[in-house]
Amino acid sequence: MTQLDSDFVRAQFPAFSEPSLAGQAFFENAGGSYTCGAVIDRLTRFYRERKVQPYGPYEASRKGGAEMDEARTRLAAWLGVETEELSFGPSTTQNTYVMAQAFGEWMQPGDAIIVTDQDHEANSGPWRRLAARGIEVREWKIDPESGHLDPEDLSALLDDSVRLVCFPHCSNVVGEINPAAEITALAHAAGAFVCIDGVSYAPHGLPDVGAIGADIYLFSSYKTYGPHQGIMVVRRALGAVLPNQAHFFNADTLYKRFTPAGPDHAQIAACAGMVDYLEALAAHHEIDAGSPAATGAAVHDLMRAHETRLLKPVLEFAAARNSVRLLGPSEAEGRAPTVALAAEAPGLELATRLADHAIMAGGGDFYAVRALKAQGVDMDKGVLRLSFVHYTTQDEVEKLLTALDAVL
Repeated sequence: MTQLDSDFVRAQFPAFSEPSLAGQAFFENAGGSYTCGAVIDRLTRFYRERKVQPYGPYEASRKGGAEMDEARTRLAAWLGVETEELSFGPSTTQNTYVMAQAFGEWMQPGDAIIVTDQDHEANSGPWRRLAARGIEVREWKIDPESGHLDPEDLSALLDDSVRLVCFPHCSNVVGEINPAAEITALAHAAGAFVCIDGVSYAPHGLPDVGAIGADIYLFSSYKTYGPHQGIMVVRRALGAVLPNQAHFFNADTLYKRFTPAGPDHAQIAACAGMVDYLEALAAHHEIDAGSPAATGAAVHDLMRAHETRLLKPVLEFAAARNSVRLLGPSEAEGRAPTVALAAEAPGLELATRLADHAIMAGGGDFYAVRALKAQGVDMDKGVLRLSFVHYTTQDEVEKLLTALDAVL
């Protein structure tokens, strides 16, 4: 396989030429990535030239609406779904909350949903609240030692009363990549819909949601090199069943049906810049697989190969230190480069010490309270989280490991 050209990649991100960030190595990408230049350019253009109500009869308005439509069309194609199946919202948490309200209106007391304790609270809490409406909430539990979600345990929870299965494509603290297509097939075979939280997976290559088969797939564009928006795929068959959550006159438009609040026009338009970047990455590496989704899959593999190579020494370092506990798999293959470490010192304290070595990292619970508690982590200490993406370099990883050795 072609190796990722890190120089080309980093040239697409203004942060790497920003004087105030010079010398800093960024390892809290799971909390939000740097923004690519194409997104910044589109956002700036919209605020300068299109900041009017879109879809009107005059030129600035027409162009503004066209740029918003372009973002939806191109992102949907990259994700392998219909244009109308992709919605924008203020955040993934808000999008999940709206979908939970829709399911709450549609389901009957005695119906069941399945959630996990591996999730970020955004894909757990809103669904758990449905218990107040008489909905049975079943928990698919992780292994307390490994953090692993076993599909066989899910099979034992599935029956005719289950209407929805919610799980993360990848946990933001465990790091293991769950077999999304396999889990989706299990749920569908039992007659249940599937909601996948892809927030911690999508930064490592946008998934082919159509191939996975998920009924709902959610992720955040501010973690995939774009503006602060929540992006949500709701497949047409499910969208037609659930009650409308938007203005009554928008009920017949799928991408408006589950976005009751008016979206941020400029940020939606700027999301097309994410595809600009991914297409530029594909072109530079001479990747053309025919369709956007297939090209996206190849770019995904290019990113993942680079990340996996850089992840191995980080995991080896963690395994060699008796003073830290690595959450999730110890092998780089099959996990994202999101590494949570439990240590004697609180995670935030360690992150603060790392900052003195020009390492930007995070410490705490990262809204994964249930997952950390299930693994026996001391919640007064939380974890140190080190997370990176494809624009991270080997030199930065070596700098991280030197700094870790000093602070531990």
